[in-house]
Amino acid sequence: MSTFAVTEITHDGWQPYVPSVKQPWNLSRVVHLHRRAGFAATWTEIQRDLRDGPDASVSRILNGTSRADGLRQDFDVIATSLATAAEAASQGSRLPAWWVFRMLFSPDPLGERLTLMWHNHFATSNLKIENLVLMRRQNEIFREYARAPFGDLLRRVVKDPAMLEWLDASANRKEHPNENLAREIMELFTLGVGNYTESDVKQGARALTGWTHKYDRFCEIPQYYDDGEKTILGQTGNWRGDDFVDLLLARPATTRRLAFRLCELFMGEEVVSPGQLESLASALRENRLTIGCGVERILRSDAFFDESNIRSRVSDPTQYVIGAARVLEQFDPPLNTVLMAEWIGRMGLELFNPPNVFGWRGGRTWINSRSVVARTNYACELVEGALLHSSKNSVDVLELIERHSGKSDTESGIRFLCQLILGAEPSPELERELQSTTDRSPKLDATAARRIAISLLSSPEAQIC
Repeated sequence: MSTFAVTEITHDGWQPYVPSVKQPWNLSRVVHLHRRAGFAATWTEIQRDLRDGPDASVSRILNGTSRADGLRQDFDVIATSLATAAEAASQGSRLPAWWVFRMLFSPDPLGERLTLMWHNHFATSNLKIENLVLMRRQNEIFREYARAPFGDLLRRVVKDPAMLEWLDASANRKEHPNENLAREIMELFTLGVGNYTESDVKQGARALTGWTHKYDRFCEIPQYYDDGEKTILGQTGNWRGDDFVDLLLARPATTRRLAFRLCELFMGEEVVSPGQLESLASALRENRLTIGCGVERILRSDAFFDESNIRSRVSDPTQYVIGAARVLEQFDPPLNTVLMAEWIGRMGLELFNPPNVFGWRGGRTWINSRSVVARTNYACELVEGALLHSSKNSVDVLELIERHSGKSDTESGIRFLCQLILGAEPSPELERELQSTTDRSPKLDATAARRIAISLLSSPEAQIC
């Protein structure tokens, strides 16, 4: 997967990151890169990126070649088999398991992160669609066009049968224009609230009349189309559905919304200034709204690697669940991805079933009394081996520590796991807490090592990325 070329224009706030004494290329920044742009890194991947530097490390993320561990030669075959089996069985739990398998084993974790972003942006729920074939197809559209010019993605999504069914497009006829699709295209997919009027919604709905689907394909029925003149966003013409989409893509508000969505994914809370957001939007406009360009500008920027952006947001449930499995190198035997998807749902993110058309709110809403308990219980089940398909076999955390650090004393084990999971040395308070799980024995045994891992994964520090 190739990296998009970015037009070389100076935009204040997104200058390229250059390691310095103040902002060195270090463990913290490597872990930060993988947690924000993927689902965490193994120790081998962290050490490789520390040696190779930021340019090579970011390039691997962008090109979908960042993973050195957990790769499977049969990945595509198994992924296709899991998806096909889920569709055939019509079991709602099996399609999320397919996606979790992809998140865990795909060579392109950034692609899966972007696919999840688009799933949230174009929030569509199988609770209404009740068709796993359509939901999988929509998911594949998000993946295929994840880095593409936004116009290419938008034109595919608004004609996607799952989306048309979700927003009642089949009821949109010239005698009774249905406003759902037009409203959501403007409010959620492009312009955002405050950048259109109710008249624009009504006129947009008229432009979309005749758009529907038959079974699993888009179709346009001429006799349902309102061929009268329409005024949308101050422009008058005999606009059809494709014209309506083009009008929205040309508006600066659409570009700003895309810039916001990318910053929401990669940047921390209250880190990006209005000026930075506007400059990123400008860069997107100059590159045909190509999402890959915007992603690359962010991931190579000084702002992305600034201290203010590191460990400044709550990990979403997929980051937490997949990340914990990856850092502990739980690849063979494979984990039960049906159970992993269920845990992600218990933490508040039910794949293929966003709560409403606005998607998941994210941020601090990921942490509440229920989700904290779920995260702790997941950490325990993961480490104790309850997520394996085969007989229960706990994670050999001690072997992981010894293999990568060459040490087996308690202090070194705590230090290693904190570096691996947090990208940082333990604070005195955290170290005391982790020490207490081992009865303060100077030498680790297998049980104590597992207790440390569970306690660390359950700590407040491990919920932040």
